[in-house]
Amino acid sequence: MFCQRVGQTTLAILIGLCFPAAAGAQYPMLMSLKPAAAQVGQASEHTITSRYNLYGAYQVLVSGQGVTAEVIPVPKPKDGKTPNLTSLKLRFTIAADALPGVRDFRLATPRGASTVGQIVIVRDKVTIETGSNNTAEKAQAVTLPTTLCGAVEGAEDVDVFRFKAKKGQPLSFHVRSQRLQDRIHDLQSHIDPILTLRTAGGTTLVASDNYFFADPFLATTAPADGDYLLEIRDVRFKGNGYWQYVIESHGRPFIETVYPLAVARGKDVPVVPIGHHVAVGSQARLNLPADTTAGFKTLQLRLGPSSTNPVQVVVSSLPTTVETPQENNDLKSAQTITLPSTLSGRIEADSDLDCFAFQAKKGEKYTFEVMARRAGSALDPHLRILDGKGKQLSLNDDHNRLKRLTQDSRIENFSVPADGKYIVEIRDVHLRGGRRYVYAIRTTRATPYFEILLDTDKTQLSPGTNGVIFVRAERHNGFSGGISLAATGLPAGVTAHGGRILPDGQDGCMILTTAADAKPSIANITVTGTEIQTAKSPAGPPLTHVARSMQETYMPGGGRNHWPVEAHAVNVGGPSDLRSVTLSTQAVTLKPGGSATIDVSFQRAPGFTKNVTLDMLFRHLSTVYGNSLPKGVSIDSTASKTLITGKESKGKIVLKAAKDAPPVEKQQASIMANVSINFVMKATYSGLPVLITVAKP
Repeated sequence: MFCQRVGQTTLAILIGLCFPAAAGAQYPMLMSLKPAAAQVGQASEHTITSRYNLYGAYQVLVSGQGVTAEVIPVPKPKDGKTPNLTSLKLRFTIAADALPGVRDFRLATPRGASTVGQIVIVRDKVTIETGSNNTAEKAQAVTLPTTLCGAVEGAEDVDVFRFKAKKGQPLSFHVRSQRLQDRIHDLQSHIDPILTLRTAGGTTLVASDNYFFADPFLATTAPADGDYLLEIRDVRFKGNGYWQYVIESHGRPFIETVYPLAVARGKDVPVVPIGHHVAVGSQARLNLPADTTAGFKTLQLRLGPSSTNPVQVVVSSLPTTVETPQENNDLKSAQTITLPSTLSGRIEADSDLDCFAFQAKKGEKYTFEVMARRAGSALDPHLRILDGKGKQLSLNDDHNRLKRLTQDSRIENFSVPADGKYIVEIRDVHLRGGRRYVYAIRTTRATPYFEILLDTDKTQLSPGTNGVIFVRAERHNGFSGGISLAATGLPAGVTAHGGRILPDGQDGCMILTTAADAKPSIANITVTGTEIQTAKSPAGPPLTHVARSMQETYMPGGGRNHWPVEAHAVNVGGPSDLRSVTLSTQAVTLKPGGSATIDVSFQRAPGFTKNVTLDMLFRHLSTVYGNSLPKGVSIDSTASKTLITGKESKGKIVLKAAKDAPPVEKQQASIMANVSINFVMKATYSGLPVLITVAKP
């Protein structure tokens, strides 16, 4: 969840504005933060830039613990007019014990919650690029250790830094740049950085292009006493003012992963750190509490008197097994394991593959999930299940989860065809191997379950209006139940109408209603889905899942993409382009083959004459991202009036039921009034919930 800190002076200024006329639907879209890093134990000022107006921003939400931020107040204009402010100063305060790494943050404004920005929390002092440092002669002098922050600002921009080092001195340079751009909403071209270390005379010692995805990383030792040059540029010699970078530059051990990768809870487990500048024979010990949540966990290792950079381990609640040193490269030498369990191993050399044998009975169902690349491993796993004679029964390279493709593998709901011996085989898809190619394979009984996601990461509200959140379910291992939806942590004055996802449906919606006297506020909410149990449901507690939030981004050519973020923000801002959406009815009963009309009217802000589009489906171009209508119910586009132009403020939605539409009672849906912000993004206003019933034939 997000931590919060309010700039009290700025909040007073905002409240003093008393919701000015028509804040508008163009909420801020954050583009860059300069500098993009902040040091632990320090407070520092940073400049945020955005598309659309930041004026009146009064609160900053930051993910994780130990990091807070506030808006540095902007004087109110003497002429009383609202300025178009696209840059703003923020003050970040980092606790001494804050975990280094990347944090999400966003701003609350009268026009709504901003998109997500990112800040890198680092251990060393921050040095900001200054002047024209595009050549060796003009190189900016710096002292290590430090974190370099700058931007590849234009075509052929090359940033050069000069530093001194002693012979044999360990050096490492970790770049974050391209990875900081994934969440920027409208950045059509991303950086592809390349990092080069040179002698003072310009001779190239080592270079790195793509190491952590498109970002470089260098680790080496200084060959002699003297000056050295560190150079960063775009590999294509392109540039952009939003292309900020962070280069963590030091000589400490840099850990990428550990072996074994999976760690049992409540036990003292020795792990070997794998990375750079790590002394031979180094070992750390982990003793995680028995109640530690299973899954990925980011932590720092203790090596001697100091802690390392954060790394990820896999916390297991199952029995854990570590690959034995024997050669287990074929069926005959396969290592015997029992299921369910979590297995740790490593692809130790090029062309290596690991085989594990298990006994199973006909009809048993298992899920095999590889956790490697997501935990910092270099492995791109390729997973197969074979029978005892080596016949392939199932294969997976990459798998999708909640709209995101991962390079890790998963074979879900594998049904054992007969009693006997089976083989789990894993290798790198490119037949690479080495110390960094570690993995964990979690094998569980394939029981029914579900996961849910929120298509957006923010809901924009105004006093007296409604908003809608669409929730999508991914069903696994035969789960076929309904799911009820609920939200907690809402801002004061906001209530939620929790909808449901029908047993035969993929989507549901929640409608948020704001009181007419609601004050400016923002809060990160938690949306939970709970299994709706019936007489056919298994006994025991109902299944639950906390939704993952996805921020939409604008792809080149007009496509719409998603990136996962830490939380979903609900923002109560000022009056916007539409002041209300009113429906002629909130309850509709359809007979199979029949239709019903809902008249829709809305109030425009003074002077607002842009087109408004009515809809009940959340969609862009030909793709539907949310549809909470019951099965067999659709919008009759011919009979409906959904495009409202000029000063008009009335339309209608005509619903029709197919002749074979199954019966359902009171399924919650939303009638939305959409106002375009750009080709992809739109401001969405909702009426109160519409409850749709399809009668029995």
